[in-house]
Amino acid sequence: MAVERTFSMIKPDATKKNLTGKITAKLEDAGLRVIASKRVWMSRRQAEGFYAVHKGRPFFDELCAFMSSGPTVVQVLEGENAILKNREVMGATDPAKAAPGTIRKEFADSIGENSVHGSDAPETAREEIAYWFAETEIVG
Repeated sequence: MAVERTFSMIKPDATKKNLTGKITAKLEDAGLRVIASKRVWMSRRQAEGFYAVHKGRPFFDELCAFMSSGPTVVQVLEGENAILKNREVMGATDPAKAAPGTIRKEFADSIGENSVHGSDAPETAREEIAYWFAETEIVG
């Protein structure tokens, strides 16, 4: 198994409910290490840039408005098969379909307000990490 890095974000619905610590604990309990973390309130322009892959889709404007509506916590996680492990801990995008014990099953309100985001592939992880962090901020 390979040690890898992935990007993780705790979204505005979760930070509003003061769940940052509980969510981070679930990630750490799964064997992931937080090697960079910061709380940001992204601008609409940052949200549009981060989610540019979804531009033109019907939910894009609503997504960008939501993501710029309050603070988020952006993180770099490291561990064995970190991308897959993070996605397993997050659970299905739809909290109604998420497995018991996952972040989204326990904390998410809806498909749109689903508490967390995580990279889906190594290339995406590299891009998303670089979007929010300078190399000097990743202190594994």
